[in-house]
Amino acid sequence: MKKYFSVGEAANAAHTTSETLRHYDRIGLVKPSKKDEWTNYRYYTEQDIVRLNTVRALQIMDLPLQEIKKVLEYDDLEKIVDFLAHAEKKADEKIKALQYSKSKIQLAKADYEKKLQMRKNLNGSAVKDIQERAILVSDTLETPTLDNLWGYLDHFYEKVTPARRDQFAFEDLAGIYTENGLSRLFAACVRYVNIDGIKVLPKGKYLCADCTEENREQILREVIHIAQTKYGVEPTFTVQLVIVSGILQWTYEVQVYVDG
Repeated sequence: MKKYFSVGEAANAAHTTSETLRHYDRIGLVKPSKKDEWTNYRYYTEQDIVRLNTVRALQIMDLPLQEIKKVLEYDDLEKIVDFLAHAEKKADEKIKALQYSKSKIQLAKADYEKKLQMRKNLNGSAVKDIQERAILVSDTLETPTLDNLWGYLDHFYEKVTPARRDQFAFEDLAGIYTENGLSRLFAACVRYVNIDGIKVLPKGKYLCADCTEENREQILREVIHIAQTKYGVEPTFTVQLVIVSGILQWTYEVQVYVDG
């Protein structure tokens, strides 16, 4: 015996609404297999629900109802199968595009979550004990860029005269040194002699916080404010250490000296 479903049951099975089913009936797209002549209630079979689900799937593919109706009314079953095969291929392409979009959204979400976490962690900025360091400050480069960061050591070796080049060695570590309102890119020295541009950063406690290119100026201001209000220190210099986080990507660690 054939099983019948009410409008509400059929709508639930097709993940749509009763009004949508009534609209399909009015336009002749999906008609119920049975209609009570006294109550005018509509009843659907399992085959009707298969057709409903097909229509709903094709709608998601942005096909207009009139085109769907035209296809499903073909007498040639091979044409219907071919059409649905083509629709399936388009669905696969759409799924692939959505997966790509999802991956980009996930990356953006992770980036914003990281920024949010950085902001939440700022009030609990870490205090680190850092040893004395020597850096060589550039005369011309102010901040890291794609053009200067990946070959920055060549820039600093060229800053040293040929006669003294053997007396210098640099760590693969860069950053921004700011003093008296002037910011310059620097390289960390492993071996050096005193020349113009050498800065010796004192050993001691540094208030540190992570940041990105987008928020580093804001984070730097906030760290300086914490140093002033919590530690009673008026920083004479700041360091923004470059942290390479991927190919052509980097973040920073802000470092503010608070105690010797």
